[in-house]
Amino acid sequence: MSVPKSPRIAFLVAEFHRSLVDTMLWVAANEAKELGLKVVRTVRVTGSYETPLVAKKLLARRDVDALVVLGFIERGETLHGEVMGHVVHRALIELSLAHDKPVGLGLIGPGATKKQAEARKKTSARAAVRAVVRSLEALVAAGD
Repeated sequence: MSVPKSPRIAFLVAEFHRSLVDTMLWVAANEAKELGLKVVRTVRVTGSYETPLVAKKLLARRDVDALVVLGFIERGETLHGEVMGHVVHRALIELSLAHDKPVGLGLIGPGATKKQAEARKKTSARAAVRAVVRSLEALVAAGD
């Protein structure tokens, strides 16, 4: 995987389920280092619902080429998590488009159980970092 122009990325971490997301952040940071990315910011917010506003600020920064969002939206007894997940995902996609910068979604859920999240935490974190690298490569290929 060739990385264009030593990309600078930021991590945005929804820390509800702290031990799980701390592992995700550790894995994502190692993946970024292995791929030659420079992590310029790591910002934590309470939960996934709080990510879009902070994502907007991070994506507006000149020293951020891409953003990786990490978190877990757990399956609950009501549809609250599902609704929130759709709203958050849509907002992050819209921000990515508005700023012409990739956002890697390392959000597990909505609707995942704790057991499922534990099983997916490392692969989701790695995949989110790889997704921004591939998106940056595609932007370069498209003539960005």
